[in-house]
Amino acid sequence: MVKSQKKTVIITGASRGLGLAICNQLLQENYFVVAISRSLSSELSNLCDDHPLSIAHLPYDLANLDDIHTLCKAIIEEFGRPYALVNNAAVGHDGVLATMHNSEINSLLNINVQAPILLSKYLSRSMMLNRTGRIINISSIIARTGFSGLSVYAASKAAIEGFTRSLSREVGKAGITVNCVAPGYMQTEMTSSLQGEKLESVKRRSPLGRLASPADAASAVLYLMSEQAKSMTGTIMTVDAGSTA
Repeated sequence: MVKSQKKTVIITGASRGLGLAICNQLLQENYFVVAISRSLSSELSNLCDDHPLSIAHLPYDLANLDDIHTLCKAIIEEFGRPYALVNNAAVGHDGVLATMHNSEINSLLNINVQAPILLSKYLSRSMMLNRTGRIINISSIIARTGFSGLSVYAASKAAIEGFTRSLSREVGKAGITVNCVAPGYMQTEMTSSLQGEKLESVKRRSPLGRLASPADAASAVLYLMSEQAKSMTGTIMTVDAGSTA
C-alpha cells in the first residue's frame, strides 16, 4: 500500500465496540487508520470496503508480546511514521480473584498493560523523529471506583493511568501528548453481562439517566487527537454520563 498523505493513526481492538466507533470517527475526520484486531469482524470489513484508501486492517493477537516490535516495524515500513496510537484493545475476565486461574490473570495483564506499553515504546520513537504525536490509552472508571469481580481488570487500568502520567513527562519535550480516556459502562460486547436490574441500577447512578455510548467515548479520543488539545497531556478524561460525579 502506498503511504498516505493523511495523518496515520494506529488503533488496537478495532473490530468492535469502542474501537470500531473510534475508527468510524477518525475516517470521518480524514485520518488514515491502521486497524489492529485478532480477527476481521463484519462491521470492520464493511468499513474497509467503504473506505479502501483510508483504512487498512492488520490481524494481530496482542497476547503475542514477543513480536510486537516486528509488528511496529512492519507498520512504519508500510504506512510511514504514525501520528497517533490509540491503545484500546483489552480483555475483561470477570470473576472473584480467589477462584481466577493464573493463566487468566497473566492474559489480562499481558494484553491490558504490557502490550500498550510495548506499542508505545516502539511507536513513540517515530513520533519523536516527527517532533509531534498523540498516544491515547483507553482506561475505565473502574480504575478509580472498583467493582466486585473486576479486581485484576481494575488493576490493569490503574496501571495504564499511572503509565500515561509518567510517559507524558518523558515525551512531552518531543511534542508528544499522552492521555487517557476513561469510559464508564457502555453497552458493548465486554459489558454484555450487564442486563436487567443490574443495568438499570448503573443507569440510575448517572445524572443523565443513561449510559455513555461508544460514540461518546470515541468523540473524546478524537478531541485529544486534535490540534485543539495540544496543551492537554498526562490527564484522564472521563466519559461516563456523570455516574462518578
